[in-house]
Amino acid sequence: MTFQRVNPVTGEVASEAAAMKAADAVAIAERAQSGFEAWSQVGPNARRAVLSSAATALESRRDDFVRAMMDETGATEGWALFNLNLAASMLREAASLTTRINGEVIPSDKPGCLSMSQRDPVGVILGIAPWNAPIILGVRAIATALACGNGVVLKASEQCPRTHSLITEALGEAGFPDGTVGLVTNAPEDAADVVGALIDHPAVKRINFTGSTEVGRIIAKRAAEHLKPCLLELGGKAPFVVLADADLDEAVNAAAFGAFMNQGQICMSTERLIVVDEVADAFAAKFTDKVRRLKTGDPREGNAPLGAVIDRNTVDKINALIDDAQAKGAQTLTGGKADSLLMPATVLDGVTADMNIYRDESFGPVVAMIRARDEEDAVAIANDSRYGLSASVFTRDLSRGLKVAKRIRSGICHVNGPTVHDEAQMPFGGLGDSGYGRFGGQAGIDQFTELRWITVDTEPGQFPF
Repeated sequence: MTFQRVNPVTGEVASEAAAMKAADAVAIAERAQSGFEAWSQVGPNARRAVLSSAATALESRRDDFVRAMMDETGATEGWALFNLNLAASMLREAASLTTRINGEVIPSDKPGCLSMSQRDPVGVILGIAPWNAPIILGVRAIATALACGNGVVLKASEQCPRTHSLITEALGEAGFPDGTVGLVTNAPEDAADVVGALIDHPAVKRINFTGSTEVGRIIAKRAAEHLKPCLLELGGKAPFVVLADADLDEAVNAAAFGAFMNQGQICMSTERLIVVDEVADAFAAKFTDKVRRLKTGDPREGNAPLGAVIDRNTVDKINALIDDAQAKGAQTLTGGKADSLLMPATVLDGVTADMNIYRDESFGPVVAMIRARDEEDAVAIANDSRYGLSASVFTRDLSRGLKVAKRIRSGICHVNGPTVHDEAQMPFGGLGDSGYGRFGGQAGIDQFTELRWITVDTEPGQFPF
């Protein structure tokens, strides 16, 4: 059986994939266990070579990835290529990690005892990836896990099964033992059963999930029943703080990129512009002028920086947020409600705490501007959120910027940079309802290995009996 993914812009069939059931997914997890048993015995430099080959194979599918992302998610060519380039970098970073999975010798109080720690692969890792940055997040779900010697199962998004299958096709050319890299695709109505069966299966030792906070809670609860660790990268409501001494032109450019790249459908997207009163009017004027020039168009034509949002539900949600904010006194500086998936970039000024957009993640091309009395008030507003993924602070005083960054409760904070910023080697993750655990670099090694303590006694033991 198969299921179809429809192009969100044209309504035509974008792709067709296997509609796997729970039993099919379990069989793939069992093959991944067999693959793990072989792959975990492969030396670090051999693993490095395979992962490097995987990066090259990924890049060789450039045109296929662009076409798949356009057709399945309404992405622009620029966003697809950004995805591909960063994902290839993630595979190469993972390759570099294979000889950095280190232990240590730990001084022991016991005479003649050589005491060591070491990191071992854990087994099969289940990676559940979303649609919004499908190549980046699909690769991130499995790359470091593979570098550490684990088997993996990539649970593809129902909204971009072809894009995710291209990842595993590329890895299939690289030289992993049979079964090491598995792909699960399923129809939307079977998602809960399929994911539940994978979490429950004894071969699956850890789960990483990128997606909504609501689904993340369900996954964490299911995993907890089996005492299986999770790595969760969930929702965000990123604050972008503009202090009185900020370079407004730089702040405007960074804010526009952070708010509207990929139509605002990024976990790090700038959702709250928190601007101190002293410069709020000047910032609003410059920002409105910038955003007004960001056109939306059919991504297949390649004539506009913004493409389509993922579905009609997104349109309805954002329209409702705009209606609510306007009814409570917010001013629309540019953009507004839409009647199609090609939504305009929208800026709402005068947003206050009683408006839904102040707290609710929009995950679309709309940004809320909140005016703060001063720096202290700006920090308080930035922290007035259940989320805590990415944040930004703009100021010409770098010492001041670092002090403010330390006070903002988030897993990531950038001084004089956009909230949307990701690099393969960085510890990526959030706080609060944005999840827990970290992808990237040494942090990723810690997530996908088991830390063990091993001793060797070199002298006869002294025992009380």
